Amino acid sequence: MTQNDPMPFPAGNGEDQREEANEVDVALMMRIQTGDLVAFEELVGIHQRSVIGIVTKMLGNRADAEDIAQQAFLRVWKSAGRYEPRARFTTWLFTITRNLVFNELRRRQRKPAVSMQEHEESTFHEIVDVKRLSPEEEMLHSELEMVVDRAIEELPEKQRLAVILRRFEEMPYEEIGNVLGMSVPAVKSLLFRARTQLKQALSQYLDQGE
Repeated sequence: MTQNDPMPFPAGNGEDQREEANEVDVALMMRIQTGDLVAFEELVGIHQRSVIGIVTKMLGNRADAEDIAQQAFLRVWKSAGRYEPRARFTTWLFTITRNLVFNELRRRQRKPAVSMQEHEESTFHEIVDVKRLSPEEEMLHSELEMVVDRAIEELPEKQRLAVILRRFEEMPYEEIGNVLGMSVPAVKSLLFRARTQLKQALSQYLDQGE
């Protein structure tokens, strides 16, 4: 990681694969609209990990994330009759998730933050092939992941969600805008401010790599 690249935000490639995945989602939703529980379980299986990962990054607590994810999919089931495939299914799903997460964050404003131990046990990390890392590299990687997680958690909620959707879901700017109800230029500006704040938070680690 260099000073010019504080946070590797993917460019959101693989558009054809995203379209194919969306076709599967839409087909499942059409079946769910008829009350097909098997199709619903299949849809949950496809997206559950992403939803839990996003919510965990937003809230810093795995148990709460699983509860929010359950609520999100319950809303998908109950609202299936009103679903129209005018945008990607994931846009609709993540918009539902966003509303639940923002509501939970507002509720938490009057509650104590989670303990450091709970944070360390519940934070959602990227999958890394640790077999390729030495013990020292593995320790540094885990430490950096924790620092990145904490830096992301310090961002304002919209910046935080934009970063998570871009970095971990590789979501295009337009789709992030649809989830957040913002224009593409506004999303880019939001991410620029987030990158600047993250770069400042991670400066000591970036300096070590020079």
